[in-house]
Order: sequence, then C-alpha cells, then structure tokens
Amino acid sequence: MMTAALRETVVLVHGLYVHGLWMSLLEYWLEQLGYKVVNFSYSTMTKSLSENAEDLQIIIKNIDTPTVHFLAHSMGGLVVRHLFHNHPKQHSGRVVTMGTPHQGSYAARIIYNLGLGCYVGKGLEGGLLGDAPAWTATNNLGSIAGTLNVGFGMLLPGMPIPSDGLIAVVETEMSGMCDHICLPVSHMQMLVDYDVVYQASEFFTAGQFCH
Repeated sequence: MMTAALRETVVLVHGLYVHGLWMSLLEYWLEQLGYKVVNFSYSTMTKSLSENAEDLQIIIKNIDTPTVHFLAHSMGGLVVRHLFHNHPKQHSGRVVTMGTPHQGSYAARIIYNLGLGCYVGKGLEGGLLGDAPAWTATNNLGSIAGTLNVGFGMLLPGMPIPSDGLIAVVETEMSGMCDHICLPVSHMQMLVDYDVVYQASEFFTAGQFCH
C-alpha cells in the first residue's frame, strides 16, 4: 500500500566495493511505500568522494519532484556530505545514512597504516579517514547504526564496540545530525532489513526516527 507522497523522490547511494544493484531490495520497498526512487551507481575505487558527488549532482538536476530525500549506505553517506558541501542549494528533503563512518573508519585507518590504501582506492580522499566536509546543510540528517557485530571488523584488534561488524556505532555519530538510532543489524544486513526502510521513511516524513 502506497502511503508516501508521490511528489517525493528518494536517491539511493551505495557503499564501497558494491553496485547500485545491491540497493535493489531497498528500492523495491521504497517504491511500495509510494516514493519515486533513483538508484545511483558510482565508481567507489577510481573516483574520489567529491568526484562522485559531482556525478550525483548531474543526476539530481534531472529530478522533477520538489522533494528529494537521500538514503545512503556506508561510504555513500560521505558522498552525500560532499554533495551538500559542493552544491548546498538542493531540493527540500531529508538525508538518512546507514552505517556511515561520519567520524572516519577504524578499519580504513588500519588498512591505510599498513600501507594497503590501494585496497580502498580514492575513497580514502576526504572521508574514510575522518576528513569529510562538515554538515552545515539545512536539510535534516539522521544516522542509523548497526549493533550486530558480524563482519570484517571482528578480525581487527581494538575495533571499537558496539559495532555493525565493520563500522563502530560511535563512528556513525556526527555534529549537525538531527537524530541517531541503533538497530540490531550488521553492516551489510542493512541492505535487506525492512526495519531500516521503515525507520528511514519515518525520518523522511517526520524528521526523526521511531524510537
């Protein structure tokens, strides 16, 4: 049953190593809720976050609904931060990030310090090490964190807890956000868990999560 206003678009922005296809289930659920959906795919390794934000801006220019929300997973949330930094005049709408390391990623720092930055590529520039642009947009931003510690982060000594198995809860917090919620999901489980979409839709509608 469609409950969302048809004059609202949700832009999906995926995370590191994957493709927009990984956001397909979220896309389906959002369409069932009545949103128009744009699923943005980008190169996570060969382009910087800022460069990908420029490509995203080109797509957004062609969206004809007055309200445009963003639902971004992991590094995708950092792309959105660059978008609003580089192009502050956006549509009205709200932003929800899922497992985004707003304060930088402990895992990325470990990889970088080991001299293995090539495995993260240009995604290290302006975000994963904690140097993303400050959030000064008037668009409300809400952050979803996972607490099911299942993933690559379990192999890293000193990984902060609680975490979603890759990104620590504390890393998902940032100055300027309007709301923050923890859900019992792992980092990748966020892409296939309906509760995440439900909470995102609540935030798009009311500017706060359903705690």
